[in-house]
Amino acid sequence: MRPRTLVALAWSVAVVATAGSLYFSEVMGLIPCKLCWVQRIFMYPLTVFLAVAYLRQERRVDQYVLPLAVPGAATSLYHYLLQKVPALRPASATCGPVPCTDVYFNWFGFVTIPFLALTAFVLITAAMLLLRRAERAHHSLREAGA
Repeated sequence: MRPRTLVALAWSVAVVATAGSLYFSEVMGLIPCKLCWVQRIFMYPLTVFLAVAYLRQERRVDQYVLPLAVPGAATSLYHYLLQKVPALRPASATCGPVPCTDVYFNWFGFVTIPFLALTAFVLITAAMLLLRRAERAHHSLREAGA
């Protein structure tokens, strides 16, 4: 896949995730817990960074996207596990006014808001890793041809 396509794909995922989180809170009136806010802190800048990288045709966008996407994915995974693994629930007792274990919806028995965020972070991370791989291959071909 071409580098610009990977950046555009990652940007699209970030935009959908950001719009979805805003829809849940601003339209549906769901109050985000502390972990939801942390996930937003990691996701929202990605929409801007990836858009700028696409427009400027930056090749090393992975260097500043991965430091946000990977901890965002880790936070989402932890949040999802808090919701789905009863043994972890006591760890979230001090999560804030809205418990991090609250499940606003549970589509198909496993899709929750943290699961959606985790999916977005994983897709963005995968796109950036593929971009890094493509850039390394491109660099190796340039060195071999020089």
